[in-house]
Formats: sequence, C-alpha cells, structure tokens
Amino acid sequence: MLEDCKTAQERWGGVHELIDRWLDERHALLASFEVLKEACDAELEAVTKAQVDAFSERLMDYISAGHFEVYPQLREEALAFEDHEALTLAARLLERLEMSTELVLSFDHDYESPARCQHYLRRLPAWLDRLTKGLAERFALEDQLIARLHAAHAPDTARAKANTRA
Repeated sequence: MLEDCKTAQERWGGVHELIDRWLDERHALLASFEVLKEACDAELEAVTKAQVDAFSERLMDYISAGHFEVYPQLREEALAFEDHEALTLAARLLERLEMSTELVLSFDHDYESPARCQHYLRRLPAWLDRLTKGLAERFALEDQLIARLHAAHAPDTARAKANTRA
C-alpha cells in the first residue's frame, strides 16, 4: 500500500542514478577500448592477455548491467506507466540488442584463456573493428530505450538531462 502512495519521482528517481552510472560505465568502456586499440596499432605482438582482459571485463560488465539491471528497470517503469507502445518498442529493440550481445560473447570466448588469446591475437584488430560497429549500433538502440522507456515518463528536468546524456 505504501508503494502506491509514492510519486513517480520518488518511485523512479533511482532509475536516473542507475542510468547515469551505466552511461558512466559506457564511457569507461570506450576509454578501455581506445587503450586496447592503440596498443594493437602500436605493436600487436606486444598486446598482453591482461590488456585484453581489462577491456573484456569492462565489456562484459557493461553488457551484464544492461541485461540484468537497466533493461528490466526500464521495462518495470513502462509497465507502471502502462505504456504499451513503449513496451512493444522495447521488445523489438531488445531483440536487436541480442545480436551485439552474441558478438560480445563470441569475443570474450575467443580471448578467455592465455592460449586462446595468443592463438587469436592476429585477429584482434579485426575483432575490434567488428566491435566498433556492433557497439555503435548497441549504444544507439540503448539510447532509444532510455529515451522511450524512461525519459518519456520523467519530469521535464530529468527528461532533458536524460536526452543530453544519451
């Protein structure tokens, strides 16, 4: 009963913080990506498993946070607002997000052990090119999710902030 008494701002204010943290993680992921890409460009043979792992861990953490924290919270918010159009859009976008998730999982698998990392080292620049395209599409889809499932229900000031961050 107490839950019913909360205003939308009280109820969904934590979503802003969740999204903000997640977008900060996105920036950290991109920084980690750049470090690995620069290392590959400088001297591919000198790239270490630790460098690949640092990027891969950030990548997996980011993807996991989306799937297990952010997307469900956005869906719950749309359900609470009975925004059926947003839920339909979300289903379509989440289906498309699965393609980049599969790409990320394949990358992680190829570089999961020292032996596999060494075996696939020469493929790393091509992998990074594929990930560039896959992540760019993923970020665009995620930004649509945020805009439609959260910012649409947020008060004007929060909506403006979400739109500028996304």
